[in-house]
Amino acid sequence: MKVTILGCGTATGVPMIGCHCQVCSSTNPRNRRTRSSILVQRQGRNILIDTSPDLWAQAIKVGLDRLDAVIFTHSHADHLHGIDELRSFNFIQHLETIPCYANDETLKRIREGFSYLFSSNQASPYARPRIELRRIDDKPFGLFGGKVTPLPVRHGPYTVFGYRFGNMAYVTDASSIPVDTMERMAGLDLLIIGALRQEPHPKHFSIDQAAGIIDRLKPRNALLTHMSHKIDYDNTHLPRGVDLAYDGLVVEFGEEQE
Repeated sequence: MKVTILGCGTATGVPMIGCHCQVCSSTNPRNRRTRSSILVQRQGRNILIDTSPDLWAQAIKVGLDRLDAVIFTHSHADHLHGIDELRSFNFIQHLETIPCYANDETLKRIREGFSYLFSSNQASPYARPRIELRRIDDKPFGLFGGKVTPLPVRHGPYTVFGYRFGNMAYVTDASSIPVDTMERMAGLDLLIIGALRQEPHPKHFSIDQAAGIIDRLKPRNALLTHMSHKIDYDNTHLPRGVDLAYDGLVVEFGEEQE
């Protein structure tokens, strides 16, 4: 299995518009963060987690030219509003419909906010993305011969999903993780977890809070993602076995059973 970090930034991206802080002015390309998304490649299939507003740039950067499925964590703009970019993959894939998996609330937001996707009045078959919405809940589901395990977490007052693929788990927007979800995350080779900044935040883990989750789960490796401009790639001290993600980072490991 191969995991590519397409974007590891928070909702504003880094650099932030109009900001001239040390991180936003940095010349280190690893301090340039598009909105959070990953690509999971397993069993010959490309699975996208979230359609970031930066999906066009992310796909160009890594040479992504096929999508077999999309899975959404939740409906916030920085995880959803690049959905129209799926149209380009329809072009490449000869108008093949792309299945999109999400919970009820996210499906509702897609239907309401992007109603044109479902219109029968389009003059051209290329005028909108061709997608098929598929409902999921908190139960594991099959995808291309493998299993995907939803990981319900709290994002402030909201319940959103992370996901486990084999021995890799991805949790971006979270401020707490229920006990039963922690149990679903045992025995990981890789944990990718959101850490917004050093200071506490009501809807996101800080670095110390994310490190506490990592210490409890003890994955072999851990990466921090969904980071703001308050985190400097060059000057952030982390516990052993924990690293900062960066756009374009690729991690490969064996496809082990959960």
